[in-house]
Amino acid sequence: MPRNKQHTDLSDPNLSSLILRLGIPSIIGLSINAFQQVVNLIFVGALGVQAMAAVSMTLPIVVLLTAAGQGIGLGTASFISRHFGAGDNLEASRGASTALALAAPIGIILTVALLLNLRGIFATLGASPSITPLALDYAGTLLFGYTVMLLNMVNGFIVRAEGNTRFSMWTMMTAFTLNAVLDPVFIFLLDLGVRGAALATLVSQIAAISLYIAYFTNARGIVRVRASHISVRADRIRQLAFIGAPASITSILSAVDSMLLYRAAAPFGDDSIAAVGIAVRLLTIGALPVTGFCIGSQAVLGFGWGARDFARVLKAAKLMLSMTVALSVAYSAAIMIFARPLVGLFSDSENVTKIAVSTCIVFHLFFGLFGIQSVVTTMLQSFGRARLSAVVSLARQGYLFIPAVLLFPLMWGFNGLLASQAIAELGTGMIALFVMFHQFAQIGRALRHPASKAIEIAG
Repeated sequence: MPRNKQHTDLSDPNLSSLILRLGIPSIIGLSINAFQQVVNLIFVGALGVQAMAAVSMTLPIVVLLTAAGQGIGLGTASFISRHFGAGDNLEASRGASTALALAAPIGIILTVALLLNLRGIFATLGASPSITPLALDYAGTLLFGYTVMLLNMVNGFIVRAEGNTRFSMWTMMTAFTLNAVLDPVFIFLLDLGVRGAALATLVSQIAAISLYIAYFTNARGIVRVRASHISVRADRIRQLAFIGAPASITSILSAVDSMLLYRAAAPFGDDSIAAVGIAVRLLTIGALPVTGFCIGSQAVLGFGWGARDFARVLKAAKLMLSMTVALSVAYSAAIMIFARPLVGLFSDSENVTKIAVSTCIVFHLFFGLFGIQSVVTTMLQSFGRARLSAVVSLARQGYLFIPAVLLFPLMWGFNGLLASQAIAELGTGMIALFVMFHQFAQIGRALRHPASKAIEIAG
């Protein structure tokens, strides 16, 4: 098949250069996507506190919808990269075509279900009578374009899985720029208010999907998205779903965790809630480049695994670990050293600053382990190991953190709240290290005894 000159050769022997070429555009793209939400809030904020609260109130819905896209996308990316490595481009194309064919009805079903229950959802979230109409305007408009957004997320994962992270980055940049230009036009010039912000997002998403359609129609990559490649074979769908499910659940749990943290902080006063909010925001900023890097470089691991080139997989995983650990340790150290001036960017209250500084330090004590967690989760997804991936990815936001944040504040007050995040981070890091060494040992045995072990660990 002809290769687009933008396509990155996943068999490039210069692994460090390859990983950086894939990881950096993915970091930029993910950061742009997050910044788009900030830009929307900035423009909406000019409409008043109620408008901003209404848009903020839709966050749980956005998290749910994004989780579906991440789950389908990650499962598809793992499937594609492994089959590319095995030299089966046709099966990779079938997986991509099937994922997009499944994403469309899933998007429509979720859209209809949410639209029918939107008022009840906002009532459950505690929206006041003054906020509810604005929230309905924003979410109701946004939901009409959700299927397009879902397809864009899956398209992005497909393109990155074949090594073209730059195209994904430029597509997200285009959508972001268009969104930023249209926000003031729709919100203020056309006087559409919060509905204008939603419409600006929809138009930018339509522009993005147009670029992806052109990409696949003109065969600019290796994957061929065709109706004839769609297959609802049970084993193929199972592979797509099982790998992506932990990622979807983790995304949903991150929203649940935020709510539990704020609820745990509430008895200690508004200043404590504000302080926790600052610490969570800084934690999220630090996680963004590490996550983006792993999403971008996942294709290298999946390709190597599919090709049964275990020496390359081991080398790539170790390079990724060195880069992500260095990044997360550096960020952790920077937060702990410069906590006070960083907190000062968010609040000028002396009491909030005092609480937030200690909160930031404790929350980032073991953040250096986040690089290990991220690479191990990515590695397991690339290998197609759904159960082990779930064990690692669900620890930090799920089975370690939730019991801790529910119990520790009752036992030790605000210090217990701080400990819950730190212990979950440390515990997840230890689990990730154990799994990592176990996987490395299996790969090492396969390299020493290829005839007896390669098939066993490739399953």
